[in-house]
Amino acid sequence: MKHSHQPIYDAQTLGRGKMLTLGLQHMFAMFGATVLVPVLTGLSMSATLLFAGVGTLIFHLLTKMKVPAFLGSSFAFLGGYASVVAMGADQGMSAAQSLPYACFGVFCAGILYFILAALIAAFGVKKVMRFFPPIVTGPIIIAIGLTLSGSAINNCQTNWWIALLAIVIIIVCNIWGKGMIKILPILLGVLGSYIVAACFGLCDFSAVKEAAWIGFPFKMQDTVFAVFKNPNWGLLVSAIITIVPISLATMMEHIGDICAISSTVGKNYLGDPGLHRTLMGDGLATMLASLFGAPANTTYGENTGVLNLTKVFDPRVIRLAAIFAIILSFCPKFSALIGAMPASTIGGVSLVLYGMISAVGVRNMVDNHVDFTSSRNVIVAALILVLAIGIKYGANDALPIGFTTLSGLATAALVGVILNAILPGKDYEFNADTPEEK
Repeated sequence: MKHSHQPIYDAQTLGRGKMLTLGLQHMFAMFGATVLVPVLTGLSMSATLLFAGVGTLIFHLLTKMKVPAFLGSSFAFLGGYASVVAMGADQGMSAAQSLPYACFGVFCAGILYFILAALIAAFGVKKVMRFFPPIVTGPIIIAIGLTLSGSAINNCQTNWWIALLAIVIIIVCNIWGKGMIKILPILLGVLGSYIVAACFGLCDFSAVKEAAWIGFPFKMQDTVFAVFKNPNWGLLVSAIITIVPISLATMMEHIGDICAISSTVGKNYLGDPGLHRTLMGDGLATMLASLFGAPANTTYGENTGVLNLTKVFDPRVIRLAAIFAIILSFCPKFSALIGAMPASTIGGVSLVLYGMISAVGVRNMVDNHVDFTSSRNVIVAALILVLAIGIKYGANDALPIGFTTLSGLATAALVGVILNAILPGKDYEFNADTPEEK
């Protein structure tokens, strides 16, 4: 394994105070995307923070405390939530009444994680991973960053000066910063641009003044349990059929993210603690979150981007971020303060982090020596990228398949896996015992 010339930090070299600050940075790194999902869907922001934290701790418990991954809101299910709300509206139901049905669909989608984990446990990671080589997972990771880029640009366009300030702070701190400044670029970018925006009167703090200091993160009428008091069985079945196929993309995303984290850290987490464990952790976190009206969870590329920038790979930093998220979920005033953060700040930070996700996908293929002189590899990568991005930014934002629709990522993942399986020239051999090159 090749070693980086940059210093690697851990709890012993940094100390408690710096570790706490790094935990805050990871929490802020996931905020931009995590809080955007409840904003776009109407789900509870406090519940989102609570189950992002709880889901992350569950994931760490199931993965033997080894994998430095944070679980935040998944964007892949946005189309599913919107479709179920639209179906509910056709039957005279409000969005608030329809969302728990969508959450039940997400709960069922989480079950598929356990099915894939069981297949890996039964047949071994080596046989299963032959279907998910770097030529498939790499382009999917690239596509994830690129499909998210539209939301980052939209946020930046609300005020490009504030967005550029966040970007400049991140770049300056990471390239020329010394000590803690060098490993806190995201946090400093958020704080710096937020403060400047506030000084220029670009933030509305009225909701912060009205919010209580302490409050429960979710209401029972917003949970899946409320559905079964007087269920609409037709909508329930429709929600399952609409949302479960989306998990095809999120499972590919999960495999890609774990490959990316392995590549970033220099340890093969697909071998130890094992892909079956990371899948179960992700699936269980998603199922629990959906039951209580929070968005589906997924391993977060944003935090992998932070790992790559800071070179602090200690999983305890991620667990600190999870604990901070849980504590703050009980503070409506803090949720309101985050809600008051200008979209341009979120956009500037997201622009860097989403770009880092795509860059990690490129690196995943480079580190695994993917041969692009091979026509079959070019075809697989090309179709994954074009389908994921083309469908995402097409007229319908999804591909109609019979009685349901598939997102661009789900379609690209399916096509990539199938093409890789049937085209001649497969030469990828997964080794669970050897860490990926770093």
